[in-house]
Order: sequence, then C-alpha cells, then structure tokens
Amino acid sequence: MTIQLHCFGESGNSYKAALALELSGLDWAPVFVDFFGGQARTDDWRAMNPMGEAPLLADGDFRLSQSGAIQQWVSDKSGKFGGAGDDRYQVLRWVLWDNHKLSSNAGMTRFLMNFLPAEKRPQPIIDFQLGRLRSTYEVLNAHLAGRDWIVGDGLTNADISCCGYLFYPEPFGFDRTDWPHIDVWLDRIAALPGWKHPYDLMPRALPSK
Repeated sequence: MTIQLHCFGESGNSYKAALALELSGLDWAPVFVDFFGGQARTDDWRAMNPMGEAPLLADGDFRLSQSGAIQQWVSDKSGKFGGAGDDRYQVLRWVLWDNHKLSSNAGMTRFLMNFLPAEKRPQPIIDFQLGRLRSTYEVLNAHLAGRDWIVGDGLTNADISCCGYLFYPEPFGFDRTDWPHIDVWLDRIAALPGWKHPYDLMPRALPSK
C-alpha cells in the first residue's frame, strides 16, 4: 500500500517529511492540502488530524502528524537517517533545535513577509524575527565549518530537518551567500540522488510568481 503524505509545496514542515520519504526509497505519494483555502480548519480535516496541521502521514489506518515524528517513522521503516549508536541522540538534539529555533521562526517570518497582504504585514514583529533568525543561522553555519553533515558522516534527519525551509526562494532573512558553510551543505544535499526542490516534490497551493 502506498504511503500518503498530506502536504502542500509551500510548507517547509511538509518538505521535511516529503524529502525523508523520497530519499528513503519508500513507496509514497503526496496528497494536496488546500491550506490557504482553509482545508486545515475544516471539521473533516480536524477529525483526521486533531492538531490541524500539515503534514499528515497516512499508512493504511495509521495517521501521524508533526514532521519530526514522521521523519522518525520513516527512519524506523527504512533504516535510514536516524543515526547510529550515540549519534541518534545528536540527531534528535538537532531535530528538536530546528523545530524550536530554526523552522518555527523561519516559517512564521516567511509567512508574514510573503503570504499576508502587504498592508497587514507587522513590520516590528518581522524585524524581531529576523534578528532571532540571524542568531540561529550563526549557530548552524559555525557548526557546519569543517563538517559535511550535521551529525556523523552521512545524511541524517538532522540535515533533513534543518534544511526544510532553506531551499525556498521567498525572502525570510536568509541569503545563502552570507553563510558559506550552510551554502555548501545545501549544495551537498541537493546533489544527493533523488533530491527534489520542495516545489517539484509537492503540489503547490499558490500559483508561482
């Protein structure tokens, strides 16, 4: 049975789950979520996913939301990306760091800067978020100095999680040229067999500009 991932292209959290599935070799297919059209607020969606978010993984009767949990499920199914030995805890540490420090701030900032009408964009909040993000990029860039991957000597969920928003073209305070170690790390991920850009991996909710 084909695994389904309810997702949409603009969602960096969906991308983490989709990229893990794609690179794992598991049989999966995206199912479009009309997030901007309000699908995630409907009673039908809440009945299937009480947290009301995307992505949502469905494998038969099994349902799982939250990108980090989905990534771990993919690792358990495929034997990939989870790290070996004590590295497992370092992988988990970076996934949790990303969820709290990087993706949460990048996702909100990107939404405020790009998906709200211009007249409704709260510039003081955006400026505050941009400062938080700069500190976060500094941590990741410094960690990647002299390393090919965030943990160990190959791709793990730490990389898949932390890159989730960084391939998107919309502005949210991230310019790859400012962060050389992040830049080459993103190139390394994009060179992996089977890698796809989020807008090629999942259906988009909004038309391209």
